[in-house]
Amino acid sequence: MGENEQDFVVIKAKDAGVQVIGLTRGQDTKFHHTEKLDKGEVLIVQFTDHTSAMKIRGKATIMTKHGTIDTDV
Repeated sequence: MGENEQDFVVIKAKDAGVQVIGLTRGQDTKFHHTEKLDKGEVLIVQFTDHTSAMKIRGKATIMTKHGTIDTDV
């Protein structure tokens, strides 16, 4: 995947303590990075050669090129 072809995801915390967890690619999916957001903080992330998925815990709005999603927490 070229650098300009990677998708970006924007995550905005609606409450304090929202966790964004990056998961690895490969045979064994593992946690490899965690960020904690305070209310109102925004994190811009992307999928990479090492990151295949993201898990978001807490109240947040997630914006992608496919649309906007609000967590139901």
